[in-house]
Amino acid sequence: MRIRSAEEDELAQLSDLALRSKAVHGYSEEFLEACREELTITPHRLANETILVAEQSGRRLGFVAVAVHHDRAELMDLFVEPDRRGSGVASRLFETASETARAAGATRLEIDSDPHAEDWYRKRGAERIGETPSGSIPGRVLPRLALRLSARPMSRGTP
Repeated sequence: MRIRSAEEDELAQLSDLALRSKAVHGYSEEFLEACREELTITPHRLANETILVAEQSGRRLGFVAVAVHHDRAELMDLFVEPDRRGSGVASRLFETASETARAAGATRLEIDSDPHAEDWYRKRGAERIGETPSGSIPGRVLPRLALRLSARPMSRGTP
């Protein structure tokens, strides 16, 4: 598996992947349609966020999007093909997003998590810091999480 930058000509496929991934939680078609606009990866997002794709043998397995604002980063998306859940793709994408944010100077990665994914993020060190309103569903709130990004460890022999 390799992780690479997203390309503009694949944004529609990434948007479809996001909806397929979200659907595994049993959401209705009506719910998913309400989320479609928020889950659409646009050229504007590509220009303003780091969007990384996990792929193997030419197949997109998942993607992650992160936006860095000085010392704070925001995990915008993390989606994996349903048949690749539990295979380590999401963990690798999350680690890469965290490292990308850290390398850009962020000391904190904030996440508006789907309620079904909160425990997954917490197992990776994120802590719940509150709630945030859904951008798609009026009245729905999402867990707001934060992961402290430690400084990159020095390699041996580095002063």
